[in-house]
Amino acid sequence: MLCVLLGLATSCGGDDSSGGPVDVYAAASLAEVFPQIDPDARFSFAGSDELATQIREGAQADVYAAASSKYPQELFEEELVEEPVTFASNRLVLVVPRGNPAAIESVEDVARPGTRLVIAAEGVPVGDYTRTVLETLGLSAALENVVSNEDDVKGVAGKVALGEADAGFVYATDVTPVEGKVRVFELPEGSQPPIEYQVAVVASTDDEDAARAFVERLRSDEGRTTLEAAGFVVP
Repeated sequence: MLCVLLGLATSCGGDDSSGGPVDVYAAASLAEVFPQIDPDARFSFAGSDELATQIREGAQADVYAAASSKYPQELFEEELVEEPVTFASNRLVLVVPRGNPAAIESVEDVARPGTRLVIAAEGVPVGDYTRTVLETLGLSAALENVVSNEDDVKGVAGKVALGEADAGFVYATDVTPVEGKVRVFELPEGSQPPIEYQVAVVASTDDEDAARAFVERLRSDEGRTTLEAAGFVVP
């Protein structure tokens, strides 16, 4: 009787957490494309490292999608997610403000003294990829020009678009939201790091069917087409 008086918003001892929108924790670089793939899902976008930490701390996620294989594989080894699968790849580019006040004409110019460079922090996939590129090109000295280490790729793109930095490294797919505010420089041949996006069902999900359905939708022909239209490369 008490349950009836309390109404239908709660259930007597039952788990009412399932049956709602699937909770997807996803890399910030997926913020534009994932809602196109599943408009009904509930998304939390941030750096892949930050999201992995939240899952370790017990966040109620159903699906985890990262811009790297590192964190999904670590969580899999810790039995916190099911076996991850690769669903897309990306590439890095250098962006500068449209007005290009530092007169940057190539990637090598980011090492020039006085250049204000913004990159993502260590541990954030795009930040690690950036450091790999700089090392590959013999431009590690450019790290001395870093004026800000951002939590995710959106922070990097935003600061460059606003003219708060002279240059920054972002994923090619993150140029679209700031198009018209930045100029893009491709990386020299042979310096592009392998970028692998992986997705996994979180082991503690309250709605395994919904979580699996999201992953299937992501990897379906329609999902692949949507990813490609957004600039991702699908396997």
